[in-house]
Amino acid sequence: MNTSQTIYDLIGEKQIRLLTQFFYQEVSKNEDLKRLYPEDLAPAEDRLFLFLLQVFGGPETYSEQRGHPRLRMRHANWKIDASMRDHWMNAMITALDQIQVDQNIKEAMLSYFVKAANHMINHA
Repeated sequence: MNTSQTIYDLIGEKQIRLLTQFFYQEVSKNEDLKRLYPEDLAPAEDRLFLFLLQVFGGPETYSEQRGHPRLRMRHANWKIDASMRDHWMNAMITALDQIQVDQNIKEAMLSYFVKAANHMINHA
C-alpha cells in the first residue's frame, strides 16, 4: 500500500458501500445489535457509509451534513459494553470478509474498527 494513497483511493466508493451494506445485513440478524437501531436501518446505513467514506480518505460529506463525527457523544444514549462492542466487531469482521480488497487494506481497516469500537465502550 502506497503511503500517499488513502484506503478510499485504493478500494473506492463501491467497496465501502458494499462493506456498509454487508454490515447492516449482519446487524439485521443480530437481536442485540438491532435493539440499538430504529426499525428502518436505511438512514443509519447511509450515515455509516458517509462516515466511512470520510474516515478512509474520501469526500467529507459526512462532516458537511452532520458536523464533526463526535462518535462517543453521538453514541452516549446507548449502553455499549464489551459484549456489545464484540457484537458490533463480529458484524464488521463478517462484512469485511465479504468485500474483495487486498488483505493489507482489510487489516488497516480492521485496525481502525478495533480502535473505534473500543473507544465507544461507555459501560463496564
